[in-house]
Amino acid sequence: MKQTLALGVTGFGLIAVCYGFARFAFGLFLPAISADFELSSSLAGIISAGSFLGFCLAIVLAAWLTERRGPRFVAVAAGVAGAAGMIGLASAASPAWLAAAVIVAGSSTGLASPALAAAVTAMLPPARHDTTNTFINAGTSAGVALSGPVAALMGAEWRLAYAGFAGATLLMVGATLKVLSAGRPRPAVAAPLLPRLSPDLMRLAAAAGLSGAASTVVWSFGADLLEANLGWSGRQVGMLWTVMGCAGVVGAMAGSLIARYGMRAVHLVFHVALGLAVAAVGLDGAPPWLVFMGGGLFGAAYLMLTGVYLVWSIAALPARPATGVTLAFLALAVGQTLGALGFGFLMERASPNAAVASFAALALVAGLVRRGPE
Repeated sequence: MKQTLALGVTGFGLIAVCYGFARFAFGLFLPAISADFELSSSLAGIISAGSFLGFCLAIVLAAWLTERRGPRFVAVAAGVAGAAGMIGLASAASPAWLAAAVIVAGSSTGLASPALAAAVTAMLPPARHDTTNTFINAGTSAGVALSGPVAALMGAEWRLAYAGFAGATLLMVGATLKVLSAGRPRPAVAAPLLPRLSPDLMRLAAAAGLSGAASTVVWSFGADLLEANLGWSGRQVGMLWTVMGCAGVVGAMAGSLIARYGMRAVHLVFHVALGLAVAAVGLDGAPPWLVFMGGGLFGAAYLMLTGVYLVWSIAALPARPATGVTLAFLALAVGQTLGALGFGFLMERASPNAAVASFAALALVAGLVRRGPE
């Protein structure tokens, strides 16, 4: 029990700093950063995309590295990358420097999730895998909840904020070194980089990709939509992010809910919630109270669903948990990227409301994708 608690708390904290600070906080500080560097909208968008690039490059390598060097090595590398990227952000002197720092910071998230899933498998008994994995995954909610008020209060002092974030991340690197076991790396020829894509893995990738596409309405376009619909400032958007993060703690219950009600039911119910949340946050005409309720529902649904995909991926590829998590989270990120392109196209060719409604419907479609018999 002591080892379960230590690993769970350490993993939760590492995910919080990597996802909440190193990756998702950049969008909150982007208005102030753009003003300081006089970035055009297109250049700001390109730099923001660097976080996704870093994530994809890292997550493709994460499973391979974890299986050969062990989970502790990769988890520590995740924390070091996050801290280095945020130190680079705090000291950036040019847009090129800024872009490189965003890529390095974003890579931390691609390394962290597969490594921690492998650590749970190696260090804990099977009965505790699902609940511990989903608790660790919910660390994103804490990071997002903390970054919201920091951005609201220190938006113009973004360099100081990132320096503080980097310091917190280095503390988590120390905790990771102490708590995680080195594991037993496999021989370099033990397994191919990518496994055979079974029907279950393909259904998982489809569901995660659609879910990621639907979520991009809030993650990528939420601030712009709320500025256009309600005239909200960065401070009000930061408050919404805090609500989303606090509500996302519900995601820690994913393992328990799956054990009680089954993965199919949890997957469907929270995709319905995701669709309703996207509509509440993004549709023009929604009053502020409904937007805040929608933000809370979005945070809870998104973190719950990433927990579901974590459990599903490990169940679909039990012998290679890091690789299963890599496939699920890569599909989620690719869906977010393609979704952002499609959403922007629909906004220009149709209308923002039509685009929001279409992507809310995507969440419902994702909920209908089911894994095989449980």
